[in-house]
Formats: sequence, C-alpha cells, structure tokens
Amino acid sequence: MKITVINGTEKHGVTYRLKEAFLEPLRNTAEITEFYLPRDCPGFCAGCTTCFNKGPEACKDAKYVLAIEKALLEADLLVFTSPAYVFHATGAMKAMLDHFGYHWMPHRPAKEMFGKRAVIITQCLGSGESSTAKDIKDSLSWWGISNIRKCTFKLMGDVVWDRLSEEKRSSMLNSVTKAGRKYASIDYSVPARTGLIVRCKFYACRILQTKIGKDHPEYTDYRYWKANGWLDKVRPWK
Repeated sequence: MKITVINGTEKHGVTYRLKEAFLEPLRNTAEITEFYLPRDCPGFCAGCTTCFNKGPEACKDAKYVLAIEKALLEADLLVFTSPAYVFHATGAMKAMLDHFGYHWMPHRPAKEMFGKRAVIITQCLGSGESSTAKDIKDSLSWWGISNIRKCTFKLMGDVVWDRLSEEKRSSMLNSVTKAGRKYASIDYSVPARTGLIVRCKFYACRILQTKIGKDHPEYTDYRYWKANGWLDKVRPWK
C-alpha cells in the first residue's frame, strides 16, 4: 500500500511526534511519501485561474503542485497533519490546499479521490483543534473523500513535548498508535464507501455542469464532466 503524508509545518514538535506514532504500525507494509510545508510547496496561490483554464501544469508553482498531486492520487491512505495556528490550519497548509481548488467538486474532481481514506492529525493549546481539522476536511470532502478520520488533541499549559506530563504524552501516543494499527489492518484493495454527503455534493455539481453545458458547451469543467461520463450514468465511485 502507499501512504502520502502532508505535514503542515516543518517543525518536529508535538504534531510531528503524533504523526510518527500513527505511522509506526504501518511502516513495515507501506510505502510512505512525505511532504513538509512550506518547503515542498512554498508558493501562494495567486488566484490567476490558470489551473482552471489551462491545467495545473501551467501553474507558476507546477513543479511543486504536480509532485504533490501525483502522490495524492497514487496513495491508498492520505495523512494530513497541522497544529492549530490561531484556531486554523497553518498558513502553509492553507496555501497548499488553495492550489488544488481545481480539484474541488464544482470543477474537475479526480475520480481517484473517491474511495480513498484519509486521516487528519491536529493538536492545539487550549482550543482550535476542531476548526483546524475542519479546514482540512472541507477540502478532502469536496475532493470526493468520504472516509475521513480526525485525531484531535487539546493541550493545556504547554505545547513543548518535553514539558508535557508523561501521562499526557502516553495518552496521546496510545491513541494515535491504536488508530495506526486499525489502518494497518484495512484491505486497501476494497475502496472506502462514498457517503451520502459526498454523493449529494456530486449530484448538485452534476446539475450545475449540465446547466453550464447548455449555455457554454466549450467550458473546460463541463467538457471534463462529459468526458468522464458523469453527466450520463457513470459515477466516480464503485
């Protein structure tokens, strides 16, 4: 199996240790590819719409975006990690997700995303772990992923690993290691089920694309949906 990990920071702090503990049960059987932000995707989306009109290969940051896209599409399991920065995912994570706006459901969702599994690992000081996870989950769901697990942790008093109590460190590590063991036992030859929420998003966007196609048959997104057969009876899930 293949795992792609997107780390929202290059810092090897609490989030990094939680991610390492999650991956430990999977290392002997998985091929793991990791990206660290902002190093592996340093550019901000400029909102130029080039990816929508000409494709991601024309993006000013294509060498970074295409490498991440390839790893995401080929992976059986996606892991996203981010500490909470002012109640949200890191700016680097948001910048990376912005680059994949063209894969959102109203545009050109990749059929490979439907049926994938994803895990989000976040932690915060006081509060913000839920909103941080939601930042990431929003994109994953609009990419077509239904099976998304959130491993969120709330710290009180400190966010430096060595200053956390042994009890707190053990509790968090046990939790993510247990989750890792669960994902290590999955048969990834069987796609995850596409749930009702994602299906509803798909059908709403299908109506949108059908309407757009009547007025603008050369529109890029419409032609993409039509070429995939999604405006007929073909669906991106099994």
